[in-house]
Amino acid sequence: MYSCNHRLIINALGFLCWSLALFVPSILLAADDSHSEDVQQLDPVVVTATKTPVPLSHITSAVEVITTEDILRRNDRTLVEALGLSKGTAIFSSGGPGTTSSIRIRGGQSEQTLVLIDGAIINSATAGGANLGTLTTDNIESITVLRGAQSMLWGADAMGGVVDIRTKRGDGKPVARVFSEYGSFNSIREGGSLAGQLGPVDFSVALSRWDMSKFSTINYRRGAAERDAVRNWQGSSLIGVNTPWDGRLEVSFRWINNDVDIDNSSTFGGPFDVYKAKSTSRQYIYSGTYHQPITDWWDQKITVAQSRETGITQAGTNQFSLSTGLMSVPSDFGNSDIRTKSNRIEWQSNFYIGKPFIVTVGYQFREQLGKNKGSFAEKTISSHAGFAQAQMNLFDRFFATGGFRQDAHNTAGNKTTYRVTGGYLLKETGTKLRSSYATGFRTPTINELFFPNFGNPTLVPETSKNFDVAIDQTLFQKRVKMSVGYFWSKYKQLIVTTSDPVGCAPFTIFNFCAQNIGSARAKGVEASLNVVVVEDLPGFKRVSLDGQYTYTSTRDLMTNTRLARWPVHQGSASLTYQPTEPLSLTGTVRYVGSRFSTTGNQQPLPDFYIFNLAATYQVNAHIEVYTRVENLADRKYEEVLFFGTPGRSVWGGVRINFEIPVLSSESPEST
Repeated sequence: MYSCNHRLIINALGFLCWSLALFVPSILLAADDSHSEDVQQLDPVVVTATKTPVPLSHITSAVEVITTEDILRRNDRTLVEALGLSKGTAIFSSGGPGTTSSIRIRGGQSEQTLVLIDGAIINSATAGGANLGTLTTDNIESITVLRGAQSMLWGADAMGGVVDIRTKRGDGKPVARVFSEYGSFNSIREGGSLAGQLGPVDFSVALSRWDMSKFSTINYRRGAAERDAVRNWQGSSLIGVNTPWDGRLEVSFRWINNDVDIDNSSTFGGPFDVYKAKSTSRQYIYSGTYHQPITDWWDQKITVAQSRETGITQAGTNQFSLSTGLMSVPSDFGNSDIRTKSNRIEWQSNFYIGKPFIVTVGYQFREQLGKNKGSFAEKTISSHAGFAQAQMNLFDRFFATGGFRQDAHNTAGNKTTYRVTGGYLLKETGTKLRSSYATGFRTPTINELFFPNFGNPTLVPETSKNFDVAIDQTLFQKRVKMSVGYFWSKYKQLIVTTSDPVGCAPFTIFNFCAQNIGSARAKGVEASLNVVVVEDLPGFKRVSLDGQYTYTSTRDLMTNTRLARWPVHQGSASLTYQPTEPLSLTGTVRYVGSRFSTTGNQQPLPDFYIFNLAATYQVNAHIEVYTRVENLADRKYEEVLFFGTPGRSVWGGVRINFEIPVLSSESPEST
């Protein structure tokens, strides 16, 4: 049951996003009278949806692209902050920066969302989901969120969607950038980068560190006294070479070193404020791609990628129960040493049959290895897959894609998936209708198959069916962009932990294990509005509004209850005001509806809303100062049950950039 205030927040978000569309044309027309030049906006190019470059206006899938400009405008520091305003997604942190944070799409789970960095899969081989809590936004060019089943192109784990993260590509003269910032909770961040292009070689290299203390992983408002620390180092690079005959070679690398003090949210006598408990993560992500046109109608691309991670958890020395007030010694079960590795090799060949058709065929090898010292030795799951896709573009109005994929897994057997999409663009009015239908699957993880007294080696893949339909509308030279769509998903053979003394007997002595007995469905509405209200007027260099709302109805078909951690209502709005060229102000509001922490509608969490404010001032061509205020209204809330969230907090910093002088390749003229 929502309170009156909470209903007002939902209504305010909807009113702000949609009623503004009714009166904003008069504002835009007035701006056009004062500024006669047409506003030209480049159509972004999306690769993730089809694995070939396609203008966003021609895409027939549900996709969202978060750019560097979006990240800097809001002064987002982490992937969690950058993705927190995306429609159709749910992303929550378990205790602040550096702690476990996962993303789920359209009623799915984190294990059903495939996350890649420059083509390397970062989903855990043992647990299945990708932890985004250790990733900052440093040196990131774009984040593409592809909603709906994408197994036809991307394989296992993409049955809910794909998050594709890309490192910045250098261009122009070499430029060095450094930044330093300080803020609440003794937060200190600093780093530097170097990017540019020299002849056929472009490069982007970055290194940063982040230290923070005085923030409790378990909510301090519940009585946690110890303040936990985060120490995060990250390095990244992307080097590209333009080779003869229009070829291109790219090699990227990312290193993440994260140490965070942790607590224990267990409900068995807890939650606990744990002393000297720590999680240490080391990640190394490598990838290389080579693209080579063979003729004017045929090109090929090969990708080789690897992601390696070591995760060590220390249970701590003692723990204080916030529910009973008793002190105890943490169980040794909290100690772990997990080593995982994910390998991916993909070959792709594209055939351009005239202008209207593109046929893509490809092969993918994928391998995941994992071991848990003291629990099980190294286990391997692997697959070989072939896929084919056809794209059609008639007169830049009619668009369609269709394809299928065959996977052969060493543990889960064979699986066939397919996907079809279609769309029509009425260019005269800027109206696009689009729809898609797809199947997806997820193979069991190493833990689900092999973990002692839990794993079940007879598990089969989870499966899904997904349908969506939407209308996208642009107005006033694309200064107004609106979208509203409906989606429906159904999941079968879901892997759940169940108590079954008979069925689990071959695999465990504890009567519970992993089994394929779950089924669920999700349906809902996704809506968004993006408006450039005013541009290039005195005192109003730019005013823009971005808003989104997602309604998600989920149902566990076994218990007829809502799926865990999925809110019915979510929404956000962002207003940017740039009075002059140097100064930019951005305010955001994020609303998350009530939800349940566990299955069976257990452990309810109330809804919450938070306000943030970001400001940036360009002092001169080389110096920029910035700040961000989080939770401006000092709201008390929890994203995940028992875990801490910041009250009102402030941080600010300075960015400095300067060109690096390089020797000219031109020789002086002789006299």
